[in-house]
Amino acid sequence: MSGEVSYHAGRTAEEAVARIYDRSGRPVAARRWRGHSGEIDLIAREGAEVIFIEVKKSTSHAAAAARLSRRQMGRIYGAASEFLAGEPRGQLTASRFDVALVDALGRVEIIENAFAA
Repeated sequence: MSGEVSYHAGRTAEEAVARIYDRSGRPVAARRWRGHSGEIDLIAREGAEVIFIEVKKSTSHAAAAARLSRRQMGRIYGAASEFLAGEPRGQLTASRFDVALVDALGRVEIIENAFAA
């Protein structure tokens, strides 16, 4: 049962983050996009830029951030590369990787360009 609860909590967190991006004029173009390398929770657009968003939910923002591993980042990079291959400018498409942290109260903290840090 806890797996099902976690699944629904994750979906709820993704929906909350998607609403934030949509309301800020960065429409979500894809949800749970899957490539051979892995899955990307949300993909949004800001003008010509593609934003890859990893959503992490836990009891606190710090605990959520700790759940993102280097290995997972590698899979996200691989999937993002696959996604960009289908864009008109391919790998030259402007892009960034954001991480959205969601705590137990549903508060969202977005770290833009998080993978560059």
